[in-house]
Amino acid sequence: MMSNGRSMAEPLQDKGEHLSATDNLGGIEVLMDKLIENIIRGVFGILHIPCGDGLIGSLVQFVKFGIVGVSNTLLSYGINVAMLLILSPLGWSFDYVIANLTAFFLSVLWSFYWNNKYVFTVKGGQKRNTVKALVKTYISYSFTGIFLTNIMAYVWINILGISKFIAPLITLVFSVPINFLINKFWAFKQE
Repeated sequence: MMSNGRSMAEPLQDKGEHLSATDNLGGIEVLMDKLIENIIRGVFGILHIPCGDGLIGSLVQFVKFGIVGVSNTLLSYGINVAMLLILSPLGWSFDYVIANLTAFFLSVLWSFYWNNKYVFTVKGGQKRNTVKALVKTYISYSFTGIFLTNIMAYVWINILGISKFIAPLITLVFSVPINFLINKFWAFKQE
């Protein structure tokens, strides 16, 4: 259920419902959800693929997760570059490590905030332990962002001979859905 009593599986059609100021989703978020849903329904319609409201709700949530992920990636890269520029005058040989760690910790915090607020919202009457969810988010992103990415990079680059610049893009095909599932069913799971 979304904060206004509607489940993610229900179509986001105008049913004369009005959102109160206390709803988690504001007007722009509701419009974004409707736009995403309409695009998904349009694609499924063009391809003549039947889909139920439950699937649509999950796909809307996955697309929103992807939007947060793109912003997270851009933020992480920007922080990394900024830190490298700040630290480069010091001449440290490990400046990239500090830049990577700073970018990781701040971008995961950013991702947690937006996933908590916009993607994996708390259902009416339920509560979430925010600190516990944040720790789980760091663990899940550590698994996919550090462990899984490095193992897959080794396979792509050293075993299959794929470019170091292409390998991370291929890894995203695996890490994004895995991260979505870990976040949905573990980090942001309702208590």
